[in-house]
Amino acid sequence: MLVFAIETSCDETSVCIMREDKKIYSHIIFSQEVHKQHGGVVPELASRAHLEILQKITNQAFKESGKSCQEIDVFTATCGPGLIGPLLIGSTFAKSLAIGSDKPFVPINHIESHVLSPTFNNELNYPHLCLLLTGGHTEIYLVESKQKIVLLGETLDDAVGETFDKVGKLLGLQYPGGPEIEKMALNGNEISFNLPTPLLHENNLNFSFSGLKTSISKIVKENELNEIFISNLSASFQFCVSKILLEKIKKTLKKLKEKSIEIDTLSIVGGVSNNKYIAKKIKNYFEKKNIKILLPTRNMMSDNAAMIAWNCINKDLSSSKDIYFKASPRLVIK
Repeated sequence: MLVFAIETSCDETSVCIMREDKKIYSHIIFSQEVHKQHGGVVPELASRAHLEILQKITNQAFKESGKSCQEIDVFTATCGPGLIGPLLIGSTFAKSLAIGSDKPFVPINHIESHVLSPTFNNELNYPHLCLLLTGGHTEIYLVESKQKIVLLGETLDDAVGETFDKVGKLLGLQYPGGPEIEKMALNGNEISFNLPTPLLHENNLNFSFSGLKTSISKIVKENELNEIFISNLSASFQFCVSKILLEKIKKTLKKLKEKSIEIDTLSIVGGVSNNKYIAKKIKNYFEKKNIKILLPTRNMMSDNAAMIAWNCINKDLSSSKDIYFKASPRLVIK
């Protein structure tokens, strides 16, 4: 089976041609630059950029792969969750190709694709725990199988990736803020600032980052923005985020153990899994507890079409009842 996949849930425009044996013929990810001048994603501008880019990189993908549109067996695209404009553009484009080629179209859940992305390059033991860290989501999932994914905890306000970007903007750093904060933090002292850890001591598995962002906003207003200050605050912020994530994972494992559910593998997925500091903190702690930390391949960490194609390949297409369903900004895993 040869799959053509599209990912346009936010500000990355991506296409992939993948065969069911994991052979990738072409995988293109285009990160839109237009949002840098605004310090964050502007949905209308993202939609326009997808329209401009998608046809170009689709032609490029077919040229790179040596395949033709007629050779594709299944067309697929992200249909949610995400920004509704970008979702409609990507899914409509893929549906049009499917109709024109008289081939099936398979709608794909963006979050489910992130959660399943480590199965491309790792052997998972089930049940498995997954920590999802993206610009729009911060969630903990119990993965009982590829077909059964259970949400255990989620953010009640800002997602961790969104918080990185907003803090980066407060510090005068370029968008996206995550990589910039990580870079500045290398020369900072992580105990320079005592930052709040919302919901850390609550008996639940949910997250909250808005209070942390507000605290940093106050600190920034009271200080002069110079390189030492930015480095120290960046390091303290990263330390605080990793502390929150670690504690929530520990609580999750404890609650699961009380239900006689033993976990020996934990994956970190989504764009923030690129943060080496956070990944190392989690890995160093849990591998001492005999829990193996798994990551997707690098090109499947941020938003990308390869994970969409891989998710599609793992679907039982013979029993699919959702062909041609509508795009939705709040699509949930069923």
